Amino acid sequence: MKIVIAPDSFKGSLSALKAAEAIERGVKKAAPDAQTVLVPVADGGEGTLDSLVSATNGRKVQVKVKGPLLEPVQAEYGVLGDGETCVIEMARASGLNLIEPSRLNPMITTTYGTGELITKALDDGCRKFILAIGGSATNDGGAGMLQALGMKLLDGEGQSIQGGGGALRELAKIDASDFDARIANSEFLIASDVQNPLIGKEGASYVFGPQKGATAEMVDHLDRNLKHFADLVEEQTGIRLHEMAGAGAAGGIGGAFQAFFPSKMRRGIDMVIEYTGLKEKLIGAEFVFTGEGQIDYQTASGKTPMGVAQAAKREGIPVFALAGSIGQGIDALYEHGITSVHSIINGPMQLDMAMKLGAELLEQTAEQVTRTYVSCKIES
Repeated sequence: MKIVIAPDSFKGSLSALKAAEAIERGVKKAAPDAQTVLVPVADGGEGTLDSLVSATNGRKVQVKVKGPLLEPVQAEYGVLGDGETCVIEMARASGLNLIEPSRLNPMITTTYGTGELITKALDDGCRKFILAIGGSATNDGGAGMLQALGMKLLDGEGQSIQGGGGALRELAKIDASDFDARIANSEFLIASDVQNPLIGKEGASYVFGPQKGATAEMVDHLDRNLKHFADLVEEQTGIRLHEMAGAGAAGGIGGAFQAFFPSKMRRGIDMVIEYTGLKEKLIGAEFVFTGEGQIDYQTASGKTPMGVAQAAKREGIPVFALAGSIGQGIDALYEHGITSVHSIINGPMQLDMAMKLGAELLEQTAEQVTRTYVSCKIES
């Protein structure tokens, strides 16, 4: 009996790989002879780098860069097993996870470090890039990244503007004369589920700014500043980012890629499924385990369990989803291929305890689900 185990991370508790290993232990308790295939996955956000590097037997390259508050950060990029594709997880250099909640401030946080990661990968010969842009702490329209790659963003006095979304109001001129020429000879695949425009009530600042620490007043300033930035980009390139779908992803860095890079955007989970070879690994599987920390109605919007379930459904394979918590609206998931959703919480407990016991709870639930499946199969 072949069982594919393809969970996302359980944020704050387990990486996708650790979650997969815990589920595997549970499966083996119930079905010691089962063939287990571990495929840790992600949806283009946190964990994407690890998932792709692990699945392709790639490697990681350590790079010290400037973090979102310009403090030194030890980041990394991955080189996939083909030896030529670079995967960069924006959150490693410019992510929310790098800042204490009390210091979040998208008026000053910058994507400069993401640009430094790209520069280092270019220096190392990479010309084919996958950018996972989830989890950013920034709202600067990708300005910091552009500056790190040689773009001159100048104020009225001809001086470089400072970092952060607040400084964009000082921008008077975009000078691309020193922009890294290697960009034009490279390919960029942007993994993102976000279709929001750059500006307006559905734009980057209004929708995502508050979770990055923006007050209501900041949101108004940031939105006006991104509009000003978009106006100048349109003058420079003829590309209108204002209402462009996906331009509002990751604080507007999605727009920077569409304006200045040879790039394509793609749903994160679809990209991960392709590069991990999940479809091929599903062939001959009896059933699939997937899961993540929270499963609810939002899971149907391109999250990992839904993507895995859709791939398995095409092969007629049942999918059991394991979750730290189950929210509203999971009925919508069944039509996408999820057979059933199981909470791993086995009794009243605080969140911190549930996270501490994450591996044990996953193992226990996977064992029980597997025992039930095997028992039903024998009886039938």
